[in-house]
Amino acid sequence: MFDSHFQTFDDAADPSLGAPRLKMLRARLKTMKLDGFLVPRADAHQNEYVAPCEERLAWLAGFTGSAGFVIVLADKAALFVDGRYTIQAREQVDSTAFTVVPLADISPADWLAKNARKGARIGYDPWLHTNGQLARFETAAKKAGAELEAVTENPFDALWSDRPAQPQGRIVLHPPKYAGEAAAKKLERIAAALTSDALLVSDPHALAWAFNLRGSDVAHTPIALGYALIPREGKPRLFLEADKLTSRTSGALEKLAELASPAALPEALAELGAKKLSVLFDAGTAPSRLTRIFTEAGGQAEIGSDPIALMKARKNAAELEGARAAHLRDGVAMARFLCWFDKAAARGRLTEIAAAQALETFRRESGELRDISFPTISAAGPHAALPHYRVTEKSDIRIGKGVYLVDSGAQYLDGTTDVTRTLAVGAPGKAAQRANTLVLKGHIAIARAVFPKGTSGAQIDGFARRPLWEAGLDFDHGVGHGVGSYLSVHEGPQRISKLGGVALEPGMILSNEPGYYREGAFGIRIENLVAVETREIPGGERDMLGFETLTLVPIDLRLIESKLLAPEEKSWLNAYHSRVRAALSPHLDKAERAWLKKATGRI
Repeated sequence: MFDSHFQTFDDAADPSLGAPRLKMLRARLKTMKLDGFLVPRADAHQNEYVAPCEERLAWLAGFTGSAGFVIVLADKAALFVDGRYTIQAREQVDSTAFTVVPLADISPADWLAKNARKGARIGYDPWLHTNGQLARFETAAKKAGAELEAVTENPFDALWSDRPAQPQGRIVLHPPKYAGEAAAKKLERIAAALTSDALLVSDPHALAWAFNLRGSDVAHTPIALGYALIPREGKPRLFLEADKLTSRTSGALEKLAELASPAALPEALAELGAKKLSVLFDAGTAPSRLTRIFTEAGGQAEIGSDPIALMKARKNAAELEGARAAHLRDGVAMARFLCWFDKAAARGRLTEIAAAQALETFRRESGELRDISFPTISAAGPHAALPHYRVTEKSDIRIGKGVYLVDSGAQYLDGTTDVTRTLAVGAPGKAAQRANTLVLKGHIAIARAVFPKGTSGAQIDGFARRPLWEAGLDFDHGVGHGVGSYLSVHEGPQRISKLGGVALEPGMILSNEPGYYREGAFGIRIENLVAVETREIPGGERDMLGFETLTLVPIDLRLIESKLLAPEEKSWLNAYHSRVRAALSPHLDKAERAWLKKATGRI
């Protein structure tokens, strides 16, 4: 009845392969006269989702998380992960070959400074590191008396015999009715914002936005791998593989830019460098190899922020309208799933994988689903305490009494969604109910927040944490990340976190997702997407902003300890549920409407 088209549940991790592959790598490094090697979980664009052929870290160590870093030395090897992945890494990695090191304890650069021997030559692939990343490792190597050395051939190329081929996903044009602005107009705005002679666009998400194109080179995010050079004056150059383009697509893009292969980019940069021009390289995504080619040719490399990032973050009217339509469609699918889930889970035979498959199926039945926006986190009981848990055939368990957390999202042509709900199965228990209510209080605090223009995400991060702090609790991830428009579900530079220094502006879309996790017991997270909007306050003296909640999905009333909610919090929840009921009911059948009416009852 239910199945999955956009995700698998295979367990690709095999800890037994770690030690022999590490031995192979060390032998290869020895022939290259290297004493160590830096292995980031990265591609040449620093993408969150990378093509299978770029999963070097997973091939070596077995760790399949979306963020990680390995340092291999002659006598030791360390895998660095953040708090989301500490438990997962220990389960997937051979601890006799790799030491799992939490990033909260020490950074990879500081670890290298303490562990590299004097005189050691540490290799790295300059296509996989930005200048800023390398600067930290160069400082660390110097402190240890070692040296970094760029390699022209990545050692994995000779070792990974069954390495997948480079992606060749088809590139399509993103329709104007969804983009809301012609690519030619965007390119004019980008050029006008430049103080350098040209901009190198190295972030495929920025490339997709600027040229109104979408691709399929990586999972769950519709991007095409490529680059662009946008001059302050003159016609841009777009570097894409010709095999990915149809004649119609290439014809449309040729009106905007000169087309060339990505292989031609190094020569193009060298030519600009020889003319003593200045080029802006994005600090977060431009590979060190390209900046070096340019500067060695005589150019002036300016390392900074790609101006496209902020332009892309500020959604226009068409993109915001698309987001609302996408969330209505997604809310209908979620309501149908939640209605089904209540019955299926009560029978006691439902598993995490079956639930994930059902949710994807409900979304596909809309006829508009292009992909899921990330692998569904379908987590029962103690698995919900792992913020980025990914269910596999090996880890799959039945959903029993207690709590079940489902974090999922969809890619539609008109918008990207991301929603988390924590659900009661049977009697959830007082501890979970109390924790859920504290998380809900934090969620409501963000949803109701009003703040002056110029406020950053860091300044309101604490709003969501205060109820937990007052109970002596907290969580180790940010409150919210930016979200793209039929692009990345994790978009910068906007975010609500302790590190979110960018001012929030009208049109930005972010998640609102506080949580709480009790290891070995349960996890709680409540997530809606919100859009920053202007707020008129009678008698106010400042330009003020607030949030429009986009997500339309019931919040489980069975997990709420109502006496812990203040009157204004109850009013917000009742108003939200009234809005959800009015929006979704016309699209549901009789049984689903009855379920929704109960699920959105007044508290």
